[in-house]
Amino acid sequence: MKKALICGVSGQDGAYLAKLLLEKGYQVFGGSRDAQMSGFRNLEKLGIRKDIQLISVNINDFRSVLQTLIKTKPYEVYNLAGQSSVGLSFEQPVETLESISVGTLNLLEAIRFSDLPIKLYNAGSSECFGDTGHAAADELTPFRPRSPYGVAKAAAFWQVANYREAYQLFVSTGILFNHESPLRPERFVTRKIVAAACRIAQGSDEKLTLGNIDIARDWGWAPDYVEAMWLMLQQSQPDDYVIATGHTCKLKDFIRVVFDCVGLNWEDHVRTDPAFFRPTDIAEGHANPTKAREQLGWQAAHRMEDVARLMVDDQLR
Repeated sequence: MKKALICGVSGQDGAYLAKLLLEKGYQVFGGSRDAQMSGFRNLEKLGIRKDIQLISVNINDFRSVLQTLIKTKPYEVYNLAGQSSVGLSFEQPVETLESISVGTLNLLEAIRFSDLPIKLYNAGSSECFGDTGHAAADELTPFRPRSPYGVAKAAAFWQVANYREAYQLFVSTGILFNHESPLRPERFVTRKIVAAACRIAQGSDEKLTLGNIDIARDWGWAPDYVEAMWLMLQQSQPDDYVIATGHTCKLKDFIRVVFDCVGLNWEDHVRTDPAFFRPTDIAEGHANPTKAREQLGWQAAHRMEDVARLMVDDQLR
């Protein structure tokens, strides 16, 4: 039986990945900073909490990481931990950089030090690219991050690349574009929109206040994306991959689809407020996931319209 350690198992991607690995017959260890006190609501929602061996690990503490690897001896490690909100990273830049960059470095160094045959997946982000205009970013596109979160993810990406080249470790980064699901907390704009639209449809007289709704993103479905993570560690050689649908839509299009799903005209219920604008933001995000399709055999099964409908269906359930 293969063993996998998921650092950040309580988040959206961690929960869906845990479910996927369990279905594939893995023994899954779920890493969290405090496994005794954490709620693990996402694991409960997916009905898999009892199937996962929860373990306390602080990836900002090298000793904690090393002890966890030696204790669990996983075949695969998935690094999904760290502060995950772009917006929050402007308010908490130090915590964001430390949790993502230092945490990744500790995992890499612990794998090297332990000398265990571990394959590592590192969660990268399209935020590393910054604003590429209408150009679709691929694995060779230069990084120009425009947020503390993007800077931290870029640092982690190059740490992984360095350890792969210098120490011949099997370590890969998935450069994931936006991917959503009902497991997102409401601080993420997609969940905020879905939750508000459903409340309004059920009688609430509130107005949904948002920032810049003209931004454009490549939105996918999170359960599709965790399959790509797993596929990266099944290859004969480690490498980095852009994971996306290849289709970009404006936020206002996502809003329209969500409100259409509940029988409302979005323009009657949504307003914008400059106070919600970020200090720097990416106007458009375009992706070219050709390498993932050709080398991993992976392709997104859902587009933005599917994602919006699935999230509304779950909210109204």
